[in-house]
Order: sequence, then structure tokens, then C-alpha cells
Amino acid sequence: MREEKAFYSGEKEMIGIDLIKTERMKRLMEKFGDKALARFLSKEEITLVKSYKTAAGFWAVKEAASKALGVGIGAECSFHDMTITKTKKGAPQLEFSQKVTQQFKIKDTSLSITHDGEYAIAVVAIQN
Repeated sequence: MREEKAFYSGEKEMIGIDLIKTERMKRLMEKFGDKALARFLSKEEITLVKSYKTAAGFWAVKEAASKALGVGIGAECSFHDMTITKTKKGAPQLEFSQKVTQQFKIKDTSLSITHDGEYAIAVVAIQN
């Protein structure tokens, strides 16, 4: 008798997407400067921001990640529970705080950010 193997490994992938009009981030930065960025980015992340469009993309990443977790931005996952870094080749990466990683049993993440005209769009996939 041949044993059948299940395709489902018990792991699941959660996907979130977010879209932001970059002009919104531009106005926020013009009005509040780095204080606006500090509301959702760490000092290290702020050094990666080259323009309001980059900042908008980072905002979209964090919103998309919280949506993938199914909780949105709030007590279970704040903006500062997520950190965006770059690889040596400049590709964005996303890391979560130990608290969030453990709570949601996160094993891996991947993300994509794109800009089109006055919009920034991010997609985040989380494997647990």
C-alpha cells in the first residue's frame, strides 16, 4: 500500500497589501519634518529615507505587514514592532520584534515596494 503525502505542511502564508498617495506623506513631512517620520520609523530606518516617496513606501510596508497579521497597527503590533532594513544589493527586508515574532510564530517574511506616479504600494507575505 502506497502512503499518500499531504501537501499541507501546517505552515501558512499570510499576505497584506497597502496603498498610499505619496502626496499625503509629502505634506506630513513638510509640516512636521523628522517628527513625522519618528512616529512610524526608527532612527536607523529614517537614515534610509531618501525622499517622501521612500517614506510613503515604508509606511505602506508596515501597514501591509500589520494587515497580513490580521491585527492592523495597534497594541498587538505597533509601527515600532517592525523594522525595515536593506540587503547589500538594496532590497528591502522586514523584521519583527521578538514579541511579535513569538506571538504570531513568524518564520519568514518577504516584501515588495513599488511606486507608480503619486502612489506607493507594498505587499508583505508572512510565513508561520
